[in-house]
Amino acid sequence: MPSLDIMLDLSLETCHYHYEGAMQTVIATSVDGRRVSFPAVALRRIVTPDGARGVFRLTFSEEGKFVSMVAVRRWDPA
Repeated sequence: MPSLDIMLDLSLETCHYHYEGAMQTVIATSVDGRRVSFPAVALRRIVTPDGARGVFRLTFSEEGKFVSMVAVRRWDPA
């Protein structure tokens, strides 16, 4: 399956805003500069008490539909 690594730096408040239904999709930039969108509900799987900060791998089906999201590298807020 195709995958893409993205960088996120979202506060916990921003994550709540997204997955409580205010926004249906998240638009992010991949580590190689491409823009990608994925369902906001995916944040539920990766959010911590600090939000969603780090590099995450998005996996897509051959048809381009979102399948999964996992942390590759997390970082603490500065």
